[in-house]
Amino acid sequence: MATPARAKRFAAGRARALGLPTRGTTNPNRLRRMDAWIVAVLGPALRRAEHPLVVDLGYGASPVTTVEFAARLRRVAPDVRVLGLEIDAERVIAAQSAADPPSLAFARGGFEFAGTRPLLARAANVLRQYDEPAALTAWRAMQDGLADGGLLVEGTCDEIGRLAGWILLDARGPRSLTMACRLATLGHPSELAERLPKALIHHNVPGSPIHALLRDLDTAWDAAAPLSAFGRRQRWQVSCAALAADWPVTLTRTRFGELTVAWESVAPR
Repeated sequence: MATPARAKRFAAGRARALGLPTRGTTNPNRLRRMDAWIVAVLGPALRRAEHPLVVDLGYGASPVTTVEFAARLRRVAPDVRVLGLEIDAERVIAAQSAADPPSLAFARGGFEFAGTRPLLARAANVLRQYDEPAALTAWRAMQDGLADGGLLVEGTCDEIGRLAGWILLDARGPRSLTMACRLATLGHPSELAERLPKALIHHNVPGSPIHALLRDLDTAWDAAAPLSAFGRRQRWQVSCAALAADWPVTLTRTRFGELTVAWESVAPR
């Protein structure tokens, strides 16, 4: 239970924290695909920085995914500092037992990053509950709060992390879309549509770029069906390679069930 002084402090900060409380549902390893991509793709930038600050926004009812995130980041940037932020004061108080100062801390905050300027921010399963205009406003607030050269990873995944999608942004705007899946349970790539980030999920209709991308990926997946005898990973990699003939696809991490495309190719028109 919070002490009166602590409760008063959290209440005083409520007006300054931007955003709504998340639904709070989470599971251990739910964000492992997003974390693996961040470590591999963005880890070198964290390693070059001195004591880089990373914000994990909206970790939910349990801090487990923030704790996992911090541990994974420390493998590539041992001096990284991770700050988990939640608007719900009781969640912040409950998370304090998992804190490991100075490398891992928890505080009350929202899209304003509690006044900090992180080099990297992760907002996973936060904007899914917002309508699209409000989500884009939240994007701008988070972009404005980044450190110089800072990056934002915003996206969503299913409850146990089998399907996921996220967007990489810098201060100027979105840079790329990544979709990731557990290949062993994938029927068709278009199943990823249900976990598109908020900026895209309502645009997955005929005639839109994201709809065309998923359609073409399904077509490539079907054409690669004979390769199933060699495993789903081989089938996925060949499907992505075929897609790259017409789309700006990054193929370096397709072996992990990922597909990254330039944002301009899927941006809503």
